Amino acid sequence: MHKFTVLIVEDEKSISDFTSRTLVSHGYRVSCASTGKEALSLASSLCPDIILLDLGLPDLDGMEIIQTIRTWSGTPIIVVSARTLEDDKVQALDAGADDYLTKPFGVSELLARIRTSLRHSNKLNNGNGLPQHPYRARGLEIDFSKRTITVEGQAIHLTPIEYKIVAFLAQNSGKVMTYSAVMNNVWGPFAESDNKILRVNMANIRRKLERNPAQPVYIFTEVGVGYRMADDEDMP
Repeated sequence: MHKFTVLIVEDEKSISDFTSRTLVSHGYRVSCASTGKEALSLASSLCPDIILLDLGLPDLDGMEIIQTIRTWSGTPIIVVSARTLEDDKVQALDAGADDYLTKPFGVSELLARIRTSLRHSNKLNNGNGLPQHPYRARGLEIDFSKRTITVEGQAIHLTPIEYKIVAFLAQNSGKVMTYSAVMNNVWGPFAESDNKILRVNMANIRRKLERNPAQPVYIFTEVGVGYRMADDEDMP
C-alpha cells in the first residue's frame, strides 16, 4: 500500500517531533524541515503528498513559501500556526493554502484535516476538475452533471447564482473557502470587495437547504474568513 508522504515545516523541534511521531504511528511517511529554504528544497525534491507549514520560520515568512510553491505545485498545504488573527488565515488561504489549523491542535483534528486535503487532491488529480460523482453528505445530494440538488430526496430549487455558490463549495468540500475566493468564482475577478451580496445569497441558500438555518449542518461559517462545506461522504 502506498504510504502518503507528509512534509512537516516547523522550527520548534518539540512540535515537529511530536507531529512526526503521531503521523508515523498512523501510517504516514514523514520528512521534516526547520527553515523555509530547507522546506522549498524538500518540497521540490521529495514531491510530498501534503505539506504542514508553520508560518513563523527563522528565515522566510510562511506566506512567501506558500506563494513560491504555488508557482509550480498544487500539493495540499495545511498551515499550522499560532497566529490566530482572521487576517492571517484569510491571507494564507488566499495565497494558496488549502486549510488552516491553529496551535494548539488536537491529534484527531489534524488527522481529519489531512485526510480531507488528500481526498480532495486525489479527486482533482483523477479527473478533469469536475467531480465524476454526485456530492453526498447527510441527506444532501448534488448532481453536477444534471445541476440538481436534493435534500432527503426532495428537489431544492436554487437560483443560478445560489447554485454556483453551493456547487463551488461542494467541489471544495471540507476546505475553508475565503469570501474573496467564492466571490471571484461566482462573480469574477472584478466583483465588488464588499461581500454583502454573498452573505445575502448565503442566507437564502441556508433557508432552502438547512432544517434550522441558525444551526447549519451543510455549510459552516468560519467567522471573518469564509465558508466550509461538510465533507463529501462518498469522496474516494
